[in-house]
Amino acid sequence: MSKQLKGNAVVGQSGGPTAVINQSLVGVIEEVCEQECITELFGAVHGVEGIVNENFIDLKHLSRNELEAVARTPSAALGSSRIKPDKEYCARMIESFRKHNVRYFFYIGGNDSASSAHIINTMVQDADYDLKVFHIPKTIDNDLLVTDHCPGYGTAATYVTHAVIGDDLDNRALPGVKVDVVMGRHAGYLTAATMLARRHEGDGPHLIYVPERPMPIEKFTREVAETFEKIGRCMVVVSEGVTDEKGEPWATRLQKDVVYDSHGNPQLTTGGAVLSDFLMNELLKTKVTKRVRVDTFGYPQRSFPGLISPVDAYEARYCGRMAVFYASGDNTAGSICMQRFGKGDRYRIETFVTTLASVAARTKNLPDEFINEQGNNINNSFRAYVSPLVGPLPEVGYLRK
Repeated sequence: MSKQLKGNAVVGQSGGPTAVINQSLVGVIEEVCEQECITELFGAVHGVEGIVNENFIDLKHLSRNELEAVARTPSAALGSSRIKPDKEYCARMIESFRKHNVRYFFYIGGNDSASSAHIINTMVQDADYDLKVFHIPKTIDNDLLVTDHCPGYGTAATYVTHAVIGDDLDNRALPGVKVDVVMGRHAGYLTAATMLARRHEGDGPHLIYVPERPMPIEKFTREVAETFEKIGRCMVVVSEGVTDEKGEPWATRLQKDVVYDSHGNPQLTTGGAVLSDFLMNELLKTKVTKRVRVDTFGYPQRSFPGLISPVDAYEARYCGRMAVFYASGDNTAGSICMQRFGKGDRYRIETFVTTLASVAARTKNLPDEFINEQGNNINNSFRAYVSPLVGPLPEVGYLRK
């Protein structure tokens, strides 16, 4: 493949929406307008579906006001997709690319989207069609390999931390047991972020459970009861992907009919409500308190508009721009990654390109160093990792300890 190609580009969005995925889209649009090698930019409506159906939106001629409005808006402006393209599907995509002289394809999404990009890249090589394929990272789960963190995570972490601060204040006023179930199929990064809610002695969450450690129900109920008896209340955060002692997610074990997407992922958010009910009933059996409340945070974690992290928004747009920049140069395919430098106020990132195969369809777990020995909490060392990615948190005041 030649180092630089002359032709059109397609950009698509895939997987679960986030509050800043449109920042990446706008970053792509901005940088495409700077590159002479790309003539037109088409937005694929609903990801790969839009490509095979030739359902495109002209993106290169939007006004600055339109671009900024889209960038500020959560969810996927082009519409998303969870389709995993097979050989036949890729052949239809290549036919569409040929028809519209598409030489650049940018796909914004998580590890399943990276997998789709990898499949497409392999197919175009076999078909001897010159196409540069780039994956732009996006996921609130923060579970992509190679990159330090993912656009979308910082804002989702901001949302869940605010929510837990509020729940902890509620739990102080009317003491009891409160359990919040947070997104995270295999990785506990988002759940772990709620440890930022602890700013003063006694603040919750007092217990945090992530998928990286098994959570036998007897151990869970015992630890909640012990915490309640010690301090008179207990605030708990649980990942939706927590497992039993055999490694099976409770959310799938408890569901009668588990729904799977085309990538083979179980739909745990629906199961999260079942998990919440299960945990509440098990806690009530302990009779440590009659006041047990549970909430499943659900889909608002992904696209809540009021708490967007400025750092997250900036980095999402920057990754979009850099994908086009790298594609316009010597790189033929890859996934955009971030590397961090410095700490606190000196925090900054630089981007680089890794292979699609190194990111595709695999998951990065929360490192052991951030999880306590008992497997029921997050160490304070995690604060230095997540704090720069999260927006300012509200100050709270107490009249008594």
